[in-house]
Amino acid sequence: MARTRTTKKLAQRIDLNYFKRPTPLKRAKFWLSLLLPLLGLLWIAERTFFKDSRVYSSGRLSEPHAILEKQCDLCHARTAGEFSAGASIFGCLNCHDGPVHHSVDLSENDCVSCHSEHRGRINISATSNASCAQCHSDLRAHRGRSDYANQIQSFESRHPEFAALRPVGGVAARDPGTIKLNHAMHMKPLRTGATGSEVQLSCGNCHAPNAAPRPVTYSDARYVSASVSYLDNSGPGSSSPDTPVERHPPSGWELMAPVKFANACAACHLLTFDKRFDYGAPHDKPEVVHAFLTRAFREYIAAHPSEVRVQREPRRDLTGKPLPPAVRVLTSAQWVTERTAEAEDLLWRKTCKQCHTLTPSRRTSHRKIELPVNQGSNTDKLSSIPAELPDVAPANTTLRWMPHAKFDHGAHDGFTCVSCHAKALISAESSDVLLPGIETCKTCHAPGPEHAESRCFECHTYHDWSKRKEVTPKFTMPLPTGNR
Repeated sequence: MARTRTTKKLAQRIDLNYFKRPTPLKRAKFWLSLLLPLLGLLWIAERTFFKDSRVYSSGRLSEPHAILEKQCDLCHARTAGEFSAGASIFGCLNCHDGPVHHSVDLSENDCVSCHSEHRGRINISATSNASCAQCHSDLRAHRGRSDYANQIQSFESRHPEFAALRPVGGVAARDPGTIKLNHAMHMKPLRTGATGSEVQLSCGNCHAPNAAPRPVTYSDARYVSASVSYLDNSGPGSSSPDTPVERHPPSGWELMAPVKFANACAACHLLTFDKRFDYGAPHDKPEVVHAFLTRAFREYIAAHPSEVRVQREPRRDLTGKPLPPAVRVLTSAQWVTERTAEAEDLLWRKTCKQCHTLTPSRRTSHRKIELPVNQGSNTDKLSSIPAELPDVAPANTTLRWMPHAKFDHGAHDGFTCVSCHAKALISAESSDVLLPGIETCKTCHAPGPEHAESRCFECHTYHDWSKRKEVTPKFTMPLPTGNR
């Protein structure tokens, strides 16, 4: 006969009080539940006895503030014997001047809203994009009318094209410089002169940061050592009254130095003015060039007096123009005057005009230049002749294209110039702005470990340190443990 198995019979075999019997696992859980809280309380008491406040801390401080980890009251104000939840702005101002960020009042925008601590050994000045977006995601709501882009989330989101490249009123951006230069032509093989060798220029033959040695490959020692009467001129964008001054001094590798004729141009662009001389005119103001030519021809005719007998060259005969006599005998002063006029005509109409914008003088179209009639005489009579000297437009070179941002060429020296300034290979007009666009920068500067840093602090300066004020020191260095 088969045995009958029912649920009731099976239940009778189970000990319903099994959970009341002690087991090794139950004993371990019991003692751990007692000992762990007790150990925690003992640890807190020990930290309190030794006045180690790290037990209450949200995390480690940044490296500049690491020494303050045991002195919470320097940043956090006490209320009823306890520390407040957030650091007080006055705690920051006890050590730091903290110039305002543009027109933002620090009392309304505490330091900790952008520079938050207790995040470990980080660069506390490297603020997060979210901190910047607190205001810049809707700048008009925070400041009313704004001269800047009103909605920027990050470099990748809503950041506008660089101002130097943005069209204004439908007109493309233009370089305000007046020096005529065809970059595309200079980036191709060129001859250094009529009989010179063919060379291939590179960007470094003309451009170099301020801290780097000046290019010398195509320089001329005579022009490098010569002093000039004109001053370097920088155009719009090189400075701005509201450009924040950075806390750390510039290294000299940030911006490119202005290109100098003596260092980059003189070896190829010769300022020859007469076949009688094996040197060129100075690269200077027209007044200086005129005085130099006059003096050079005076000294020459004094050493070669026979050349006052001038014979007309047949190759200079031009159809339709009245011909001078075949042979003329001039005074020294007349010879100097004619030769100077011919040299200036060559310089103003051809040589100088290749690179500079020349206009008739706005002061007067004729300037009186006094020259001696009888060279070498003790009783020289002076004659007054008109000398037309042009006005040379200022170079107007833009030294800093992004006055509200910082850039370091030294940090990018691993890249070729044309990898960023690709427009230089095709630019035929000096009015072209050869600054790389924002999309070029985004190639490397983007989120992620495989890209370069792209947060706002990388390019922008927040505090204007030119408005820094001295702060009365209040912090006392803690004594070493053994001296307590």
